Amino acid sequence: MFRFLFKYPASVFSKGTLVLLGPWPTWLLLLGLAALAGVLAWSTWRKRERMVASANKLRAAVLWALQSATVAVLLLLLWQPAISITALRPQQNIIAVLVDDSRSMSLADTGDTRQRQAVKLLQTKLLPDLTKRFQVRLYRLDAGAAPIANTDELHAAGSATQIGTGLRQLADEAATLPIGAVVLLSDGADNSGGIDLGTLNELRRRRLPVNTIGFGRDELTRDVEMESLAVPSQVLANSRLQAEVAIRQNAFSGKRTNLIITGDGRVLAARQITFTNSPEQIETIEFNAGKAGVRRIEARLDALPGEENLQNNRQTRIVAVDGTKRRILYVEGEPRWEYKFLRRAVEDDPAIEVVSMLRTTQNKIYRQGISTPNELVDGFPSKPEDLFAYQALILGSVESGFFTPAQQEAIMEFVDRRGGGLLFLGGRASLSDGEYDAPPFAELLPVTLPTRKNTFERKLVAAELTGEGRKSLICRIEDNPDDSANHWDVLPYLADFQDPGTPKPGAVVLARVNVNGNRVPLLVTENYGRGRTVVFATGGSWRWRMQQPAADTSQETFWRQLLRWTAGATPSPVVASTPNAQLEDTGNLQLRADVRDKNYQPASDAVVTASIIGPDGSSHLVALRPEPQAQGIYSADWDAAQPGSYVAEVTAKRGPTELGRDVLTFQRENGVAENFHREQNRDLLQKLAEETGGHYYTPSSAERLPEEISFSEAGITAHETMELWNMPVIFLTLLGLRSAEWLLRRRWGLV
Repeated sequence: MFRFLFKYPASVFSKGTLVLLGPWPTWLLLLGLAALAGVLAWSTWRKRERMVASANKLRAAVLWALQSATVAVLLLLLWQPAISITALRPQQNIIAVLVDDSRSMSLADTGDTRQRQAVKLLQTKLLPDLTKRFQVRLYRLDAGAAPIANTDELHAAGSATQIGTGLRQLADEAATLPIGAVVLLSDGADNSGGIDLGTLNELRRRRLPVNTIGFGRDELTRDVEMESLAVPSQVLANSRLQAEVAIRQNAFSGKRTNLIITGDGRVLAARQITFTNSPEQIETIEFNAGKAGVRRIEARLDALPGEENLQNNRQTRIVAVDGTKRRILYVEGEPRWEYKFLRRAVEDDPAIEVVSMLRTTQNKIYRQGISTPNELVDGFPSKPEDLFAYQALILGSVESGFFTPAQQEAIMEFVDRRGGGLLFLGGRASLSDGEYDAPPFAELLPVTLPTRKNTFERKLVAAELTGEGRKSLICRIEDNPDDSANHWDVLPYLADFQDPGTPKPGAVVLARVNVNGNRVPLLVTENYGRGRTVVFATGGSWRWRMQQPAADTSQETFWRQLLRWTAGATPSPVVASTPNAQLEDTGNLQLRADVRDKNYQPASDAVVTASIIGPDGSSHLVALRPEPQAQGIYSADWDAAQPGSYVAEVTAKRGPTELGRDVLTFQRENGVAENFHREQNRDLLQKLAEETGGHYYTPSSAERLPEEISFSEAGITAHETMELWNMPVIFLTLLGLRSAEWLLRRRWGLV
């Protein structure tokens, strides 16, 4: 219809420039329009007496507007309006036709496979029309673009769709070949993370339009897809882990299925989930990490009847289970039951080692759990590097004045720079009663302490979980979250409590106590610097052990999980990482290492290497180089050539001295990404066409492409001028204006 009315395709008007071919200047046209409009206004005003008095002005204005519009159109035609546009020269340019040949194109969701629809469109419409005007080159697209002789070489079997890589190849070819435009036939199911800005800028720089033709439904009719699986990449042995699973579904609201976690071939956890009315939902499931080693964790959803795609119901991740112990320094200012039962709760935990110093009298310290006779022989460490030998610190009922200014500064650096965990316990000499409301402790605490004293009370109170506490693994004393919350409701009363004040912004309250109708925070956590701080405002959790049956392990479980959280994330001097530990259809990987010395200051003069063991047992040694604008940060690019799991041990040395080492795990999976997001990504295809000056077409509208593709500024071009005076829309406009004026005059009795 547009073509019928305006003579040319819409692309001509969107890409062209309006010009006037007449010999007279534009200002004369404007002057003539103004003059004729004035004459018509004077003429209309003279005849106003023939109209009904109350409507004289309005009717005169309407007739004047219609007459002026008619004269304006006629006058504009005298100036010969036209469109100036850049167009490709026939037979001198190449049209690159890029056909998606990945596995997602084999999906039959509209009666035939997407690949066969694309081939049929090419053979019956596009290629015959394009070859009449241009040279045409066919390319197959999967992990990149590869030239093909004909459509018989398309099999929809590629293991990846990397649209950006293929377009970058064509943009590079356009530097030496007269490629006038690109035609991309695809479902848009790109699994390389999208089209990078560098590729888009290169296409824009070469003015190379990408015209896209989309295949496939915008969403699968009946499907459940596990969009993502999030688990910690590194954990302590036998820790409880929480996997967060993002699920997307269509047409299965209210249905139920099983979410199952497996590791090393055995089921670690399973629970039934119900799909909500929302198309997307997040589910969590807890499981035990098991023994030390590298573990392949898989999450899967049981298939539902009628599900269209069963290959997107599972995800896998690699988790490094750390078997080393975390050493925790516990400072207690007085003998009390909490000290005894805390140590007893974790004495058999293979991941936790509590080293304690208990003040038995004013000038006597009792040490337990020390590794050598000289450990803590001089009391609490005064130098940061000595304190940095621990991963966490517990301060019991001991006043802040027990620590010298140098020791207090070391505690601050322990959390902020070292990244250690700091746990404050309630007690007679703790928090406000221990004068911890002054720097640096006031800054470290996750709460703002009350200004009053005597905040510690010996009174039986019950602990209750908050909403955040119900979700937190710190407070999970039963495998099932609901059972765990119910168990907290029947725990024995605490022997005492202490008012810790008001939680700071960003702090999380996991538990509280009800004191005379007021809910007082009990367990509060917060991240600080590179580390973590937590307040457990009681010294009476020992009753959870004393008042429970011998088989009940609530107290031991709570303390193990609290101390694992406090100490577990404390970094070593060398921290290895990668932006993406899950490589899909590409081996491009960036290794990074944050390297620090014994004082945990950035070490920019280290020699850093990564020893990588591949899935076939092969060994590779990679040197990491310092990044110039980031102190202590080293990086290297590496290619994981084979699919499978990799283990990299990153080591940093300063001369003959080893600063530290860390283990990093990652995996490459080929062909897996093609099983996900198999609906047409219309947004990507439309955005790509819009950003490069092309157009998006459906298979039914693609017959317009061969003509509209001619208007491009890439390749070998020429300027064309297209006259507009004989467009049907102009004749219809003039006819409409005159008809409207006649009908109005007839109605108003002016004919």
